[in-house]
Amino acid sequence: MNVYKNDPYKKSTFPFSNRLRRFIWIISWKLLGKWTPIPFHNWRVFLVRLFGAKIGLANAIYPDCKIWAPWLLETGDVVTIGPGVEVYNPGGVRLGHHTVLSQNSYLCGATHNYNDINFAYLKRRIVTEPYVWICARAVVLPGVVCREGSILGVSSVISKDMEAWTVYSGHPAIKIKKRKNFLEAPVPLPDKTDILDKDLIP
Repeated sequence: MNVYKNDPYKKSTFPFSNRLRRFIWIISWKLLGKWTPIPFHNWRVFLVRLFGAKIGLANAIYPDCKIWAPWLLETGDVVTIGPGVEVYNPGGVRLGHHTVLSQNSYLCGATHNYNDINFAYLKRRIVTEPYVWICARAVVLPGVVCREGSILGVSSVISKDMEAWTVYSGHPAIKIKKRKNFLEAPVPLPDKTDILDKDLIP
């Protein structure tokens, strides 16, 4: 009797249709995207859109990045997916406008239930809100929401939601300091003429 015949570790996580779709995408990217010169961002944006990605305006997608499933990727305007970045997005990834994924950073959108004998596959959506910066070699784990303006430092690993306009660093990443919210409107100073006029009132 073969005790490994029904071993769940040997079963494919994804159906054949999914694997075929990703195979076609991988071949297409290698033939039409990966070798292209760095400035050809518009061409690579066109290519990932062709495979179902919802990409905003003025995006920069570098040729040596890896996007697991473009049809599960959504970006706002002025988003950068930098050199060597890997977007593993079986649960979907949404990148808010002005998000920057620096070189070799990794968005990991799935894990396994290691307490389950079946080692169940768990996929979770990753979201970055506007003006988020994921620094070089940093890792964002499944289900994390990076709030507006948050920063994940170099080689850091984050497994929990990041607060807005906050800098995180470390493994595991912790809050280091606040980032200036440059979107807040400055408090208007009182008009000097008005002050002088009021001072002259008896």
